[in-house]
Amino acid sequence: MEKNYRRCLSCRRIAPKEEFLRIVRVHPSRKIQLDQGMGRSAYVCPCASCLKTAQHKNRLGRAIKAKIPPTIYQELENRINGRESSENLKSLVQ
Repeated sequence: MEKNYRRCLSCRRIAPKEEFLRIVRVHPSRKIQLDQGMGRSAYVCPCASCLKTAQHKNRLGRAIKAKIPPTIYQELENRINGRESSENLKSLVQ
């Protein structure tokens, strides 16, 4: 894998890390947060199907080695819905 490329834990797609949503288990507090922090991290594509698979099969929890709170999944879903709606607006304008 090339430098600064990551793999989606759900669909296994490889892409630059900027294209993914990052979930982090911060060291040493073990707090789960999005996008920033140092610690164990996992990446998910910004699409609803990948998030649903990651939640249903607990792939995110196993990758981070921690229990993922429902609020994290809710925040990820909100970000995905926001991104999809902004892309739809861009396509309507063009």
